[in-house]
Amino acid sequence: MNLEAPNPAGAAARVEAAVTPTHRTDWYRRKRTREAMLVACFLLPSLTIFFLYRILPLAWNVVLSFEYWSPLKAARFAGLDNYAEMLLEDDVFWQALTNTLIFILASPVAILLALAVALAVNSDLKGAAIYRTIIFLSYPLMSVAVGIVWRWLYDERGGFINFVLRGTGLINDPIPFLQSFGWALPSVIVADIWQVIGFYMIILLTGLQGIPQHLYEAARIDGAPASARFLRITLPMLRPSLFICAVIGILNSFTAFDLVYVMTGGGPAHATELLVTHIYNMGFGETRFDYAAALTVVQFALLVILTFLANRAVGGNAGSVENA
Repeated sequence: MNLEAPNPAGAAARVEAAVTPTHRTDWYRRKRTREAMLVACFLLPSLTIFFLYRILPLAWNVVLSFEYWSPLKAARFAGLDNYAEMLLEDDVFWQALTNTLIFILASPVAILLALAVALAVNSDLKGAAIYRTIIFLSYPLMSVAVGIVWRWLYDERGGFINFVLRGTGLINDPIPFLQSFGWALPSVIVADIWQVIGFYMIILLTGLQGIPQHLYEAARIDGAPASARFLRITLPMLRPSLFICAVIGILNSFTAFDLVYVMTGGGPAHATELLVTHIYNMGFGETRFDYAAALTVVQFALLVILTFLANRAVGGNAGSVENA
């Protein structure tokens, strides 16, 4: 009969082997919990501000759109009355909606011009850095200042544009750019394009410089012409940049209040009235905050729909991150 003495070291090792996985798991869980709490502490101030100044006002605005509300009276449930008035009785709303959509449709023009400029300054053009700086300088300017400058340029009596046109003999009588129903909206759109084209150029230039050059070299070796390289390489690789420009153009069309208000005030005869200026006039001009809230809800819904369509137009996955 073979009796072996117990091995304390072996028993301790077996106990440690049995206990260590659970101990490590608990330690790992505690570490993950501490990391999650640390991340939450860093995010909590920003999320709190976002909730208080974004989510909460948006939710209250939706509730307000279904009420009759005044600062001096108690709120009463209105149902869909504000929306019915907007769609069936408010002609200014339809004019403002049409002008806003025209403003949005002008965004591709600005993007195409910016793309042409970006392609030019991305080449071996002499003085390209200077041209980039000059073109971009229009964007940091305040929209109020841009509106004042362009209002002077368009002035019927002493404006620079009318002065040049009359001096070259192209016209005999000055053109009332901002006083004419037909000229006012295109004139404001030109000023807006002038301001944002520099920002679009920087975005597209960044996208162009991120395209691998070996793709162009391989295409040249295969004998692909410049037009084919542009359509098969440049445009597909610029989809994220084009999507960003499209979204910025849509947002700019919904927030171009200061430029329009300074240049025309929405006139003449609502020729340049946008949804944002109509909301301002209803809310602060006529103190109809409930109706202005309904207009805001419609504008927000339209913004979401147009952003979704812009995403689908560039492939449906713009902004997504591909895993290596």
